[in-house]
Amino acid sequence: MSPSVWTIPARLPFVDTLAAGLLEESAAAPDRLARQIILLPTRRARRTLREAFLRQSQGRALLLPRLLTVSDLDDEGGLSGLGGETGADIPPESPPLRRQVLLTRLILAAPGAGKAQTADQAALLAAELGRLLDQVQTEGLGFEGLAALVPDSYAEHWQITLDFLKILTTVWPQVLAAEGCLDPADRRNRLLRAQADLWQAHPPGPVLAAGLTGSVPAAAELLAVVARLPEGRVVLPGLDRSLEDESWAALGETHPQYTLKRLLDRLGLSRDQVADWPVPESTLLGTVAPVERETLISETLRPAETTHRWRRLAETGLSADAVSGLERLDCPAPREEALAIALRMRAVLETPGRTCALVTPDRDLGRRVAAELGRWGITVDDSAGQPLTVSPPGAFLRLTAAMVETGFSPVPLLAVLKHPLCSAGLDAAVFRDAVRRLELAVLRGVRPAPGLPGLRQALLEKGAEPDGLDPLLTALEQCCTTFASLMGRPSAPLADLLEAHMVMAEALAATPGRPGPLWLWAEQAGEEAAAFIRELAETAGALGDIPPSAYPGLLQTLMLGRGVRSEFGSHPRLSILGPMESRLYQADVMILGGLNDDIWPPAPSADPWMSRPMRTDFGLPLPEQKIGHAAHDFAMAFCAPQVLLTRSAKVDGTPTVPSRWLLRLDTVLSAAGISLPAPAESWLGWAQTLDLPDRLIPPQRPSPRPPVSARPRRLSVTRVETWMRDPYAIYARFILGLQALDPLEAEPGPADYGMLVHKALELFLTAHPQDLPADPLGSLLACGRQAFADYLDRPAVWAFWWPRFERLAAWVVAMEQDRRPTVDRSLCEIKGELNIGTFTVTATADRVDRHRDGTLSIIDYKTGSPPTQKEIAAGYAPQLPLEALIARSGGFETLGAAPVKDLLFWHVNGSRDGGTQKSACGKDSTADTLADEAMEGLRGLVMAFDHPETPYEPRPHPDYAPRYSDYQHLARVKEWASGEGEDGG
Repeated sequence: MSPSVWTIPARLPFVDTLAAGLLEESAAAPDRLARQIILLPTRRARRTLREAFLRQSQGRALLLPRLLTVSDLDDEGGLSGLGGETGADIPPESPPLRRQVLLTRLILAAPGAGKAQTADQAALLAAELGRLLDQVQTEGLGFEGLAALVPDSYAEHWQITLDFLKILTTVWPQVLAAEGCLDPADRRNRLLRAQADLWQAHPPGPVLAAGLTGSVPAAAELLAVVARLPEGRVVLPGLDRSLEDESWAALGETHPQYTLKRLLDRLGLSRDQVADWPVPESTLLGTVAPVERETLISETLRPAETTHRWRRLAETGLSADAVSGLERLDCPAPREEALAIALRMRAVLETPGRTCALVTPDRDLGRRVAAELGRWGITVDDSAGQPLTVSPPGAFLRLTAAMVETGFSPVPLLAVLKHPLCSAGLDAAVFRDAVRRLELAVLRGVRPAPGLPGLRQALLEKGAEPDGLDPLLTALEQCCTTFASLMGRPSAPLADLLEAHMVMAEALAATPGRPGPLWLWAEQAGEEAAAFIRELAETAGALGDIPPSAYPGLLQTLMLGRGVRSEFGSHPRLSILGPMESRLYQADVMILGGLNDDIWPPAPSADPWMSRPMRTDFGLPLPEQKIGHAAHDFAMAFCAPQVLLTRSAKVDGTPTVPSRWLLRLDTVLSAAGISLPAPAESWLGWAQTLDLPDRLIPPQRPSPRPPVSARPRRLSVTRVETWMRDPYAIYARFILGLQALDPLEAEPGPADYGMLVHKALELFLTAHPQDLPADPLGSLLACGRQAFADYLDRPAVWAFWWPRFERLAAWVVAMEQDRRPTVDRSLCEIKGELNIGTFTVTATADRVDRHRDGTLSIIDYKTGSPPTQKEIAAGYAPQLPLEALIARSGGFETLGAAPVKDLLFWHVNGSRDGGTQKSACGKDSTADTLADEAMEGLRGLVMAFDHPETPYEPRPHPDYAPRYSDYQHLARVKEWASGEGEDGG
């Protein structure tokens, strides 16, 4: 019997055309429609065909045909039940998660170079092995073919790979036999072939296979059987019969028609023997694209071997109707692209009944568009769903595992404690307040010791008030101790780790009025997470013991690929689809987004197992075959009546390359002398102006003028310097009461190095204020080790900072030996203050040397660059001059009033020479003159700011602005500084 094969042109809506034809042919015999069996490629196609029957019947009651998909093979009553128990003797499918775990076990046990180092790496490798299994079995190949790949023909590392793949040729079949299961692709092939054999032997009633292209060889065999059944028909999507024979013969794997060509060759048919699906266009509801649109996409995607025919387009005359309803939008960046698409989709809703779909493989773009639609209260879910790993319960499980594995270090700990699901059995408000206070008390700055005991010890060392924090720490200990103890072992069974982890996670999610499981496993995401954990618990025993440190990574790796799809609440007329989900679907407006190369079409993925020649020798298709499938999806969507093509010129600031299909389209239109019409509406212009205010107000330098009563009356000499350079910082710190938080898990920085050096020198001077010890260098190094004690376990400290300290220690000892003969006593960290009217200036001098002649030298240690004499003379570095003023006035404790001889900076940076000494006094200045000038300057500063109209401006003199400020962002310096001629720094 000659095969019965039909096609529906790409410009016609596939499911509506199919439904209209079936309704027309069954008008005289309504029972014929109900007796039909229709095979479809996807469940989404089944849903859209149901909706098409409803539209085409205009809502009247129908007995629908039986709609089945290839994936229904595994369901009870699927294909295997249509004509007999064809699948009864076929073993069940090995669940994907269990297969990955079993392969992970084999990889961890594999000897030699192929062995993965950790369980999570092995799980990733297992996923790749699973994909190789599916590819080989989909193509109907056997792994015995690996032996035909002569190892001597390939590089040594390929020989190692081939040896590693013996897992699949020898061990894996034994594992499957012991499990009593089959690989998914193998089982699907067996079911398809069994169904084909059954139908060939016992033809059923009317069967119609619609939208299948036969890309899977076993499915192609089933289509061949259906096409030859007495009442069987195959309906192909978008067969291009206008392409000349020369081009048809030259089709390669990247062409959209390649899979259809291969199917027709299998059926022994030419394109002329494929009939159009019998339905007049007039019976279709709505508009359809012009015939010339199919010609345009056919020319655009024609094989490279025949692109010379483009030169004749001007003569043959491609009609301008080809671009009717076609628009293109090149956007600057993904944000503008997403907002323009959202505007276009929103506009569709203004017309009742019209539909719109965004089709893109770029899931980031899909999420952006969904978020932009949310500004109008429109909920549209991406068909790919949300990855389980980033869903609330999935993220909570990952974070809790990482928290314990890292020893409750601050970042993972706070990620858990601030997660919406976490309450640890406490009242939510009490819990959140305690978490904030714990963060401020011990989690910021240098990280505390590992574990929950480390948090308690840190609280004791810092003298933090434990009231209110003990219930939080106690709750955490009750929730986490068992799992933390298990994680501390060198190895543990995965099943035990998983069970203890779930007990901990549920305890952390609990609240006083509701147990943890009701929070953690709630809603769609919670149900999906619970299903994953249940499935993993059932198969965890197969992996055995693992190092607990690998558990968080393994859990995340096994969770990859699981998604959460919303079942309710999405808008009925708007869709965001991936190319695969869009197959056979056509909305009134189709938006093809993310049309950049390597996105659509995707870049061919590298095969970790075989090189291209090896794949060819083995019989596997090249990775470029996926480009052909993507091209077919693009071509079908391109032929919708209204199409908007969009792309971003830059992504993350990097220029992009337009999709090769857009470049070909430009070439074809140019050769034909046709231009794409401008978009009917300025979607991009609206997107760029949607959030712009009616009027732009140039940013101004902030000039806060608080009441005089609120202004500080007491500042240290270092704060006075800040007051001079950046008054706004004084306003923010002492009037607004804002103080910068230390970063989480802060690595020791320059400020910490300076603190440690100051501490070491203080210890040394406190121990030896008058005479030097017998071994001054050894004593100073001992003081340094004492000061550095809490930091020497950090590689950067002992590798870089300690050698610098050893160099500066030698320099300091040399200076001490030179100075001590004239020094009566050296004092360190000495405090003093001076009243100037109602204002008090305070100081803590790093070092004051009292000489035998009664004079003083004030020394300031600098591990960074000391100020220049220009800055000192201008009054912008008043620290030492003000300390001289205090000393001269007798303001330092334990020191009476005394003349100041020297003002010195010791630059103890630990460089090549260890350090340098620099005087604050210039050629024409002394300590006294600098002190007098500092007194005058401070009086003027106090008087100025005692005037209520004097503002606390940021950086009034940019040349003397501080190198760093905690409040620069608050003053919004970068917004107004450029307008005033500053660098914004």
